[in-house]
Amino acid sequence: MKNLQEIENEITELTFKIESKYPELYRFLDENPITIPTKKDPDIDTQIMLDYLESLKQLVKHHIETHKNKL
Repeated sequence: MKNLQEIENEITELTFKIESKYPELYRFLDENPITIPTKKDPDIDTQIMLDYLESLKQLVKHHIETHKNKL
């Protein structure tokens, strides 16, 4: 299993990829519901970060699938 630092690095790399290759998606990252904590002081652990990474991957995948003809 990946440690927290590896996951954070992967999130950073994917975020940079989104910013450079899919700028139309990048502006929505701040609005992603997964990033809005429901607790005042949420605990950030490996699973939460893995879930966030997966949500980013799904966002890119969905974008690519729905915009195939436009690329």
